[in-house]
Amino acid sequence: MPSYECPCGYVYDPAAGDPENGVAPGTPFENLPEDWTCPVCGLDKGFFSQA
Repeated sequence: MPSYECPCGYVYDPAAGDPENGVAPGTPFENLPEDWTCPVCGLDKGFFSQA
């Protein structure tokens, strides 16, 4: 699964997920909740690009 990067530099790694924000490891970027935002800067997932 590809990783996705926020303009602030945070990289969402699907293998790791984002457990601190309720996203289980193994969750593809496409399956993130619509209200999920970057845990570093708060931008929504529409600002991310494939890393």
